[in-house]
Order: sequence, then structure tokens, then C-alpha cells
Amino acid sequence: MPLAAAGGVGLGAAVDTTAAFALDGPSLVAVAVAALVALGVVAWLVARLRRPKGAKLERLLAARDEVSVLMHPNPDPDAMASAMAVRTLAESVDTDATMQYTGQIRHQENRAFETVLDLDFERVEDASELTSKEVVLVDHNTPRGFSGADSVDPFAVVDHHPGEGTGSEFTDVRTDNGACATICAEYFEDLGWDPIDPDDEAGPEQLPTDLATGLIYGIQADTKHLTKGCSAAEFSAASYLYEGVDEDMLDRIANPEVDAEVLEVKARAITNREVRNAFAFANVGDVNNADAIPQAADELLRLEGVTAVVVAGEKDGTVHLSGRSRDDRVHMGKTLRAAVDDIPMAEAGGHARMGGGQISLDHMEGLGPSTGMTMPELTDRLFDAMSGDI
Repeated sequence: MPLAAAGGVGLGAAVDTTAAFALDGPSLVAVAVAALVALGVVAWLVARLRRPKGAKLERLLAARDEVSVLMHPNPDPDAMASAMAVRTLAESVDTDATMQYTGQIRHQENRAFETVLDLDFERVEDASELTSKEVVLVDHNTPRGFSGADSVDPFAVVDHHPGEGTGSEFTDVRTDNGACATICAEYFEDLGWDPIDPDDEAGPEQLPTDLATGLIYGIQADTKHLTKGCSAAEFSAASYLYEGVDEDMLDRIANPEVDAEVLEVKARAITNREVRNAFAFANVGDVNNADAIPQAADELLRLEGVTAVVVAGEKDGTVHLSGRSRDDRVHMGKTLRAAVDDIPMAEAGGHARMGGGQISLDHMEGLGPSTGMTMPELTDRLFDAMSGDI
């Protein structure tokens, strides 16, 4: 019997058949009962497999009094929008939710997102500062960036980045999606939440305007306004969210004032660039705002003839790397991992089109089980990695 039949008319027919079978003799009653139980289990499994992911996460949130919704270090609009989504879903089932993060919110776009949507985020530096041991990770799948991160065991993970992290009860990692916000939008659509007109106030199971606006901007931010790294799911989510978007809020988030240092760092990246074949590297030196480094990488990639770039900058004893690629030969996440592989405690990774990394200056200078690595040597390794030689 096909599984689909077990949940409807097919199951009823099977029950009638089994009952008739049982009437043939008392000795067959036990067999009939066992068959009915087996059919019931199959029907339950089919229904469970068909349950949308959003419904499962909603059920798990409802079973808890309080949760911490944890974003990755230095959260971007996609992470912030995803945290908003989980908080909204939690509060709809009377579960308290606190949105928390490590690092800093410095990028002018990220600060505008937080301010325009009037968000209340809590910064943590230690695992003891999490409001609950019941943790949901959004837009990353392994806790990191704070003391005691290794002790955190999330019960749920919602993400679109590659990685091995999982939740103890719920894992939804879709690496084909361009944004985590896309996944969150699907949850609400599957649960039957309708976006409302921006001038209206949201009722039960209606998607609030600030959330619809945040989710669509999170999608735009992680896909370069639906031009890079998209899947069909991004366009479907954008269509679903469209009616609830506040265009004025969206414009204010997208067009904030630019910090003077960001412009200076971009200028240094262009001036200090080194180009080999179609690849570029720039060391912008000391920075106060580490978020200026990925913005400089975005700017450098616009140069004619350049298809992959890495920008490095130093802040508080750490070298920050940011890479961008529009070259099908260069998977930027793998490129950065390969380049820093020999440096102790270095971290790097990301997607095919963008990646990032951090290296302690102490370890670059030889602290630990290595002889160290100079910036010229790191530069050569980055070019070799972009060329596929390591």
C-alpha cells in the first residue's frame, strides 16, 4: 500500500478489510490488532513527515517558557531579521524570547536596520549572560565569538551557511538558499500568516509590517538585491512578503549616512591594491570599524578586470579578512580556509561568493606550534589559494 493512502481513504479500507479478516476466527484477532496498530503508526509517521518545518519549530517553542535567540558575531540584516522572526513566532505561543548577539553592530546599514525597526538586542560576552539555556541559533550553526561558546547546546538551528552544527531537537540548514530570512518567511507562509497593509495593526497570525520589512531587507542584503546567490525560494519569499512591506522604512534602512572612515578604508583598498592576473589583494592597515573591511572588498570587486578580491585590516590585535568572488573558479570560503590553514587558531570560511576570516597577530608572529607568517607571505598564500594552487 502506498504511504499516501495510509492517511486517508486507503486507511479506512484497510481497517474494514482487517476487521473482516478478524471475524474469520478468534485465532486471527491478534494478527488483526497488530495490523491495525502498524497502520496507525504508518499514518502517524506520514503526517509527521508532512508537517511543515515552521509548525515543528512553533511546537518546540511552545514547550518552553523562555528562549535566547542568538545571532552570529557582528550580526547583519539577515541575522537580525531571522532573530525577529523567531522571536515573533515564540511570542505567538506565549514564550518569552530575547534576541542576543556577540561582537558589535557597527556597519551603518546594520545600525540603521536596528534603529529604524526599533529593535531591542542584548549584547553578550559570556555564555552565562544568555537569558536562557534554551537557545535557538539563527544565521549560523555553531555558537562562537564569546567565552563559553563551546558549552552552549542549541535545541534549534536555522541557517543557510555550510557547517556541521546542529540543534538537539531541530535543524533546518539550507545551503542552497541565499538568505536565512528566506527560510523564516517560509515558516510563516506555511503556518498561514498573512502580511498586512503597513497602515494596519497586526492581529493573531498576521505578519507585522516591521517583520515583513525586516525579512525582505535581510533577503536583499544577503543576495545583493536578488542578483547573487539566489534560489527560487528568495523570489517566492519576496512575493509573499511584498504586501506587508513599509517602503519608507525600507528606504531609510537601505540609504543610511556613510561613516567617513568607511570611505577612507575604501580609498586605501583601491590605492594599496595588488593585482595578479584577475585577482586583487589590499591591506588597509589599522581600522577602528572592522565592518569597513567587507565594504572595501565590495568596492574593490567593482574594478574592471578583477574577478576575486581579498581585503585585510587590523583591529585590536586581530587581522580581519574579507573576500569577494564573481569568478566561478574561486570559491571564496574555501579559498580563505586554505590560506590560513597553517596559522594556529585562525578562523575562515563562507560561501562561494563571499567569505571572511580572523587571525590573531600573535599567532601570525609565531605564537604556538608554528613559525609564524608575515603579511607578504600571507599575501602570496591568498593569491595561490585564489589561483587554486593550495
